[in-house]
Amino acid sequence: MRSRRHVITSALTALLAVIVGGVLADHFVLQAEWWQVNRTVTQAPEPPLRDLGPPATPVTTSWQLSTPVGDSDLPAYDRVAYTIVEGQLVIVSGHGLDVRDARTGEERWHYYRAEWSMLGWARTGQVLVAYLERIGHRGNRLMVGLDAVHGTLLWRQRGDVPSAIDRTTLRWPAAGGVVFVTEDGRHTLYGRSATTGRRLWTKRLPHGCLLPEAVPYASDSSESIAAFSIDCGASDRVLVVDPWKGRTRFTVLTRNTARSAIAVGGEVTVVFDGSSLQAFDGRGRVFLRRAGQDLCRNMCPVAVTAGHLLVAYETGQRSEDATPTRRLESVDIATGASSWHRDMPGYTALSVAGGLVYGLRSRLADPLLPAGVDVIDPVSGSGTTVPIPVVLRAGLDGVRPWLAAGGGLLYVAAPAARPRPFGAARLVALRGGIRGEGPPELAGVPPHRWPDACSLLPKRDLPRGYDGEPTPATVDGLRLPAGCTFRPPHGHGHGRSLDGPEREAGVLSVTVQWVAADVGTAKALFAAARDTQNGTRVRAGDEAYAIGTSSGTVVMRVGRAVVTVTSGLPDTATRLAAVVAARLRSAA
Repeated sequence: MRSRRHVITSALTALLAVIVGGVLADHFVLQAEWWQVNRTVTQAPEPPLRDLGPPATPVTTSWQLSTPVGDSDLPAYDRVAYTIVEGQLVIVSGHGLDVRDARTGEERWHYYRAEWSMLGWARTGQVLVAYLERIGHRGNRLMVGLDAVHGTLLWRQRGDVPSAIDRTTLRWPAAGGVVFVTEDGRHTLYGRSATTGRRLWTKRLPHGCLLPEAVPYASDSSESIAAFSIDCGASDRVLVVDPWKGRTRFTVLTRNTARSAIAVGGEVTVVFDGSSLQAFDGRGRVFLRRAGQDLCRNMCPVAVTAGHLLVAYETGQRSEDATPTRRLESVDIATGASSWHRDMPGYTALSVAGGLVYGLRSRLADPLLPAGVDVIDPVSGSGTTVPIPVVLRAGLDGVRPWLAAGGGLLYVAAPAARPRPFGAARLVALRGGIRGEGPPELAGVPPHRWPDACSLLPKRDLPRGYDGEPTPATVDGLRLPAGCTFRPPHGHGHGRSLDGPEREAGVLSVTVQWVAADVGTAKALFAAARDTQNGTRVRAGDEAYAIGTSSGTVVMRVGRAVVTVTSGLPDTATRLAAVVAARLRSAA
């Protein structure tokens, strides 16, 4: 009996030792900071970055950076986002935080954590707050506060979750030195000090209401207010909160059952509920209201400057090519009066610096390749359009198109399809370039330097009977002979059936998508275009790729020109691209 009791006691002691050892190993080894955290800090002072963007002149690339989109078991969080803090560019990804000198792109500090994914971030003042979850263990979570300038750790806290993450950027609200968090039930809003992590106040949401977990445009904040689109059952509402006390500034009852999209600038809150666009001042007074289901699609870009709200919303489509048209409108916040408006192709982002407004266009003009930036005087609404060596292609994900200005530079981020299979976010820092002989809308290239697309395929190289029909492009009133469509004879040659090359070709087209000021700029734009499409290299021009494996579309660069050739079959398109390249070289 004594022997059996001794055996049982020994077994229990051994089991307890294993359990305690496992707990200690998990705490001090598996979850230990010393091996999980890859963090650097810097003692260098913050880089000076004046509140100034480039002038309305042609731009050139100062530096650029590509950040791969993550591949996690939570694909909704596989995003890349950017912000500028105290002269630094902050790159946010599932890997962690990468902070660089905004002037040069040189690294200042970073915070990565092995076996953890970064699922959210917030920023207020000189503090960045990161939210991380252990891979495969969503209940194991961590929130850290970091000094944005030097990268030093300010505090660490387990248990809380972000209040309401905007899924397009992974950012959640922080304002006035306070970061907004919640708990698992998502019924309560807490305010924590961004510098110490200490809880400052608690706010219970209205009965039956919940904070969303990760929804596009579900929240936003400035340094003075934070706004949340909360789920209250039959219909949603927007809650606007004072950061210092947690007091409700005002509540908006939305008309639609769909969750509202929110944007905040200064003391202004803009709400799109799927049927109308409204803007509220800091007291909750509506000073702008526009009706329409297609005004914003996801959300309208906004900016606040000099007592005015600038908002870009959709007004319809151009009759000639069905291109969506957006209106940029300036509204006096105090009176609600419209100061001016300008109708332009779609804006995807707005930024204000140095007394100028910068508006990012998805395309300079159809069918041209580069994106464009409008440099606008916020007082009069007059402005100039400048092409940029960035390609914004519809259907790509991983980063929301982003625009910022500072230190005489313009920062633009866009999604890319390469590297495969998940793509990347490409950030380009642009500075003022050489003005050139021509207008800034064409990057200083005179319009007469553009080749006529219809002259690039002479009749001797076309199938019998084909005729070219010009399809010009227009950039702010400048008409360019950029496109040409070649069609077979009407009625297939008066009863004659097509065979051979004619049958292969079908409808042909040649599009001069851009003529750059120099070869280096053309190479950069061609590379940007290639990175947005899954193409295979072909032999044509100086460099070329075919879109897809069975497509009859070839994109090529010949000197300063980027040209697209389309046909019925890849071999035909490649053969005709070689003809176009020879014509361009002989005309150079």
